[in-house]
Amino acid sequence: MKRAWDAILATTSSDWSQSTVLDTSIVAGGTKPRNCRPTSGRVEVCNRTYGNNGWLGVAQIWITGGSHITQGTVKVNDTYFNTPQYNTTAWRNLVMCQEVGHTFGLDHQDENFDNPNLGTCMDYTNNPGTNQHPNRHDYDELVTIYSHLDSTSTVGQAATHGSNASDADAWGRAVAASKDGRNSVYVRDLGAGNRVITFVIWVR
Repeated sequence: MKRAWDAILATTSSDWSQSTVLDTSIVAGGTKPRNCRPTSGRVEVCNRTYGNNGWLGVAQIWITGGSHITQGTVKVNDTYFNTPQYNTTAWRNLVMCQEVGHTFGLDHQDENFDNPNLGTCMDYTNNPGTNQHPNRHDYDELVTIYSHLDSTSTVGQAATHGSNASDADAWGRAVAASKDGRNSVYVRDLGAGNRVITFVIWVR
């Protein structure tokens, strides 16, 4: 990752590791930022000047068997983060924290940019000052997601259909939109219970 993101990613990793069911660590990436291809059993985090395409960050998760996340990617768009509006610690923390949160299976808590802040990075906002980190609700949701017991482990599991779905026209069907009408969640069906879910946070 670009040096400007190092401390941001460290904060995000530390924040999510406060969960009782997660213990994240930062390791060398296994992909190139341009394509940001997934790696089975982990989350690849990439930054690059991806262009004036309207998005600040994109998170993708690959799901197998209908419910298990096998791998994920996060991309943050330096085309916008290099501008005065978004080149702030608050905006960087919000977007990184939110997109990494999606790769753990979390959804947004609120998608109305104009509502009062909920004190979580999983909340859309026009002012990220108090929405830079997870809140108790996020940690409780993670316990619900990861405290179930079954016979399936997806850590290190070879992913089905591991090709990257990073281009907007390959994100699939829009299934959720923010209050401003912009699509924020997409699903691409890969068949046999396998799919890719893409979460997008747009510039304002």
